[in-house]
Amino acid sequence: MAGKLLLVDDEPGLREAVQAYLEDSGYVVQVASSAKDAWELLQQQLPDLVISDVMMPQVDGYQFLKQMRDDDRFKATPVIFLTARGMKADRIAGYQAGVDAYLSKPFDPDELIAIVQNLLERRTVAVAASQNPEMEGIAKQIAAELRGMLNPTSGIVKTPPPIRIDLTPREQSVLDLVAAGLMNKEIAKQLETSVRNVEKYVSRLFGKTGTNSRTELVRYALEHGLTN
Repeated sequence: MAGKLLLVDDEPGLREAVQAYLEDSGYVVQVASSAKDAWELLQQQLPDLVISDVMMPQVDGYQFLKQMRDDDRFKATPVIFLTARGMKADRIAGYQAGVDAYLSKPFDPDELIAIVQNLLERRTVAVAASQNPEMEGIAKQIAAELRGMLNPTSGIVKTPPPIRIDLTPREQSVLDLVAAGLMNKEIAKQLETSVRNVEKYVSRLFGKTGTNSRTELVRYALEHGLTN
């Protein structure tokens, strides 16, 4: 059964384009042009995943996410932020607010699909674990370890001990630009190389960090001090 998604974005052109791409990939998509409209839709039907812009009038993405996380019905609903705000502080604020993935505009639609698939698969595993006492215990232990990365008094992310990963100067440059939210074409232009070479460097970074997507790579790099 196709996943049910809720897409929230106040830009009509982008909203329609993303909706079309998601539907072409087999998902059922509801759309809202504001957080207020999205909240009303949530009362009618619980989606499997929410994709939301951050910069929206009246109620922004952070406020909308907090509203969701404060409601028991939506605490576990995966949320992806799509945003033009790609600074490190913005991404950290998003993760602290409880977002599951953070994708900077402009983004590759295929990457969005990969993130959606990954989060929905994890959600399926989590639901199965909740129905199995032994698996539920393991899931709670993992969740406790993740919560331990946040300082409960200051809310500041605790940086784990640095992990030594030998990166070449070019791999480091590519990692820094990926973390800045640039796509492969933009990285290739800035580094004066081919897109194919950038793809090779990104693949190497996936292998060296044990990640499977750009979002996981950026999160890993930020958490372990591999990029500024």
